[in-house]
Amino acid sequence: MEYVLEKLTQEMAAAFEKAGFQGSYGKVSLSNRPDLCEYQCNGAMAAAKEYHKAPFQIAESVAQNLSENSFFQDVSVVKPGFINLNVTGEFLCEYLKGMSAEEHFGFKKKGAPKKVVIDYGGPNVAKPLHVGHLRSAIIGESIKRMMRFAGDDVKGDVHLGDWGLQIGLIIMELQRRKPDLPYFDPEITDGYPEEPPFTMDDLSDIYPTASAYSKENEEFLLQAREATAQFQEGRPGYVAIWKHIIGVSIPDLRNNYERLNVSFDWWKKESDAKPYVEGMVKKMQDGGFTYESEGALVVDVTEETDKKEIPPCIIIKSNGATMYSTTDLATIVERVESFDPNEIIYIVDKRQSMHFTQVFRTAKKTGLCREDVDLTFIGFGTMNGKDGKPFKTRDGGVLRLQTLVDEIQEKIYEKIQETREYEEDEMREISRKVGVAALKYADLSNQASKDYIFDLERFTSFEGNTGPYILYTVVRIKSILEKAKAEGLEGKTLLAPANASEKKLYMALTKFPEMMESAYEDQAPHKICQYMYELCEQLNHFYHENSILKQEDEERKASYLVLLPLVKDVLVTCLDLLGMEAPDRM
Repeated sequence: MEYVLEKLTQEMAAAFEKAGFQGSYGKVSLSNRPDLCEYQCNGAMAAAKEYHKAPFQIAESVAQNLSENSFFQDVSVVKPGFINLNVTGEFLCEYLKGMSAEEHFGFKKKGAPKKVVIDYGGPNVAKPLHVGHLRSAIIGESIKRMMRFAGDDVKGDVHLGDWGLQIGLIIMELQRRKPDLPYFDPEITDGYPEEPPFTMDDLSDIYPTASAYSKENEEFLLQAREATAQFQEGRPGYVAIWKHIIGVSIPDLRNNYERLNVSFDWWKKESDAKPYVEGMVKKMQDGGFTYESEGALVVDVTEETDKKEIPPCIIIKSNGATMYSTTDLATIVERVESFDPNEIIYIVDKRQSMHFTQVFRTAKKTGLCREDVDLTFIGFGTMNGKDGKPFKTRDGGVLRLQTLVDEIQEKIYEKIQETREYEEDEMREISRKVGVAALKYADLSNQASKDYIFDLERFTSFEGNTGPYILYTVVRIKSILEKAKAEGLEGKTLLAPANASEKKLYMALTKFPEMMESAYEDQAPHKICQYMYELCEQLNHFYHENSILKQEDEERKASYLVLLPLVKDVLVTCLDLLGMEAPDRM
């Protein structure tokens, strides 16, 4: 199915050619002055340079060829040579009929689906998720869903951090607290307890305590580094503690991600790349890509076009330890060998840009992946408090994600309780769905690379450009359709729009396929948010301007009952692409 702008551009191109000009000048776009017209074509200005004619003359001669075109209600020319276009209601009506019959409402799936890995988790084990993990999770989840919608084969990977100093810190702090545990006796190499010696709440205290103590006690820090090295070398007791950490952490992480409607296909860990490190390093050395710098093994990644210094990528530190860059590169090797993707996308804080520049260049330079494999970094901004700084608790600590979700859902619960009398279970379920939408929409409606201010009152408002407003609109449509069903009413044939508000709603609907094309190509969930808000605004304007179920014209009423389900289905599809869902009532 061709998109609206493609159809209109074809008609305009034919009109240019009939007037004696190249059809390529006939590109039609949405009007940047919707108060004047619905669509526009500015090709006459560009054509004037080639044909040495006044743009107004060119535009007039082209417009004459559209005077009887059934797509256009009116065509006018405005100096110096703009062609302003309004389409007929019949054109919009037929287009919507086609959309409703098409899979994905006319959005074209890609001819050659890609195999894609999206790395969008990145939490460390042994630590609960905090607000800093929010953006990666929900941006990554929405991009995964968008790419699958387009037909791509996508695997989402949480990529847990489980191989670094935090393991050594936990080991040493646990030994300080419980020195008699068998894990610390080098003579004991098996038969460790099946039950972990800590809970997730314990770990939530053990790690920050150890981290803080290591900053004031040099000896403890050295012991933690040594414990990390021994763990990585396979000391049985330390490996057993690590397994307990994994076993306790993953269920907690799963639960928190599920509350946000975020899921992963792979629960891979940094440690899963370990078997690939030795062979990868040897390949780099044999290929002559590495050299020694201050005792460390590095790869030069500078390029002639660089406008700033790009430091070499450190593969092995001077003390023989690996780096994040080492395991990130080994993970690329693992992903290539196990899945052979066309693209690997990393959803990470934009402040990590330099690290991924080094890693991507090293991977390509040393042949760890093919040149035609796209390595994509999507850097996101921070969620800030009203002081403009990264969001913190009142006492300056990092807010747990679970606490943030609880606060938003409780706020929604209080607002619903003020105006509705539902059963407690339903109230809580509504609050859960609306709370998730409030949080996710507030984040995703911003361009990913930009910072934004966390504002609980605004995000949970049922008015304005918010998640609750979008859900409320869907619920309003559901309510109308339920009443229609109870009255025995049903949709029949969609009619051409009868008034301005109805026509604007039709136009908003027709934008869905092209919007999705743009959102997919730019990996931009915020474009879906923008579209949903526009569609909801037009639906609510239409609702207030027209009597729907009390409409006296029975054919028109039946048409409304075709139109409204289409609006609902498009909105529900958009919500699902962003990992949100609407309740049946609010």
